[in-house]
Amino acid sequence: MKALFDKVSQRTSKMVTTSYSTSFSLGIFFLDRTLHQHIYAIYGFVRFADEVVDTFHEHDKKWLLDNFREQTYDAIERGISLNPVLNSFQATVNEFNIDRNLIDTFLKSMEMDINPREYDSRSYDEYILGSAEVVGLMCLKVFCYGDQKQYEALSPEAMKLGSAFQKINFLRDLNADYYHLGRIYFPGVEIDEFNDTVKSEIEADIEKDFRKGYEGILKLPKKARFGVYIAYVYYYALFQKIKATPAQVILQKRVRIPNSNKYGLLLSSYFRHSFNLL
Repeated sequence: MKALFDKVSQRTSKMVTTSYSTSFSLGIFFLDRTLHQHIYAIYGFVRFADEVVDTFHEHDKKWLLDNFREQTYDAIERGISLNPVLNSFQATVNEFNIDRNLIDTFLKSMEMDINPREYDSRSYDEYILGSAEVVGLMCLKVFCYGDQKQYEALSPEAMKLGSAFQKINFLRDLNADYYHLGRIYFPGVEIDEFNDTVKSEIEADIEKDFRKGYEGILKLPKKARFGVYIAYVYYYALFQKIKATPAQVILQKRVRIPNSNKYGLLLSSYFRHSFNLL
């Protein structure tokens, strides 16, 4: 029965999520259970595309990404794919009427990662839009359960939260992105000129995105609010640790939040949520 294959597909997307991201897995866990499979499906799709451009150096990345794109659109049109991650994703896209333009924009940003490049303000904004902001919008489509008016009202904040998360990733991964992948996303920043002043300017920009994103979390439907807040709390803690780390150290190693600290953040977040202290 196809129902069994669909269940296997959903489990595959969940496995991809839990294997790649402890923080997002925690956030998803604290969403309402009816949302779980759909956010796992979105994450699995995004993760596989990102894996093509970040990891498969010994293969033709452009061919792989083009093939992945074709399979994605075919799965959405046909309502099925033998790739379980895409089968799971198409089901969510079709159930919640996720705009094809969001998927196009995301895949365009992934294509930008195939060849190393320097980013100016325009291409930086374009990359952030595709790699992070539209992913936030895909999730928001699920959170709003077909309420288009609510979706449109919350879209600006969802985009800013996705932007904040992505920019933190850029800072955290500055060493690996530059020295292993030949990338530096921040416009006008030269790696040998990256210092505490430059870092502070980037952090001020992230702080503005975070404030706007937090406003959106407070307006989310109850089924989604706490899970998204958990992701926010984790990323904000990571952001604070990065802010406290000198620029030269950022260039040498990846800043992390230990799993033990993540669970401490979870407990404090649950307390704040339970007593309406968000």
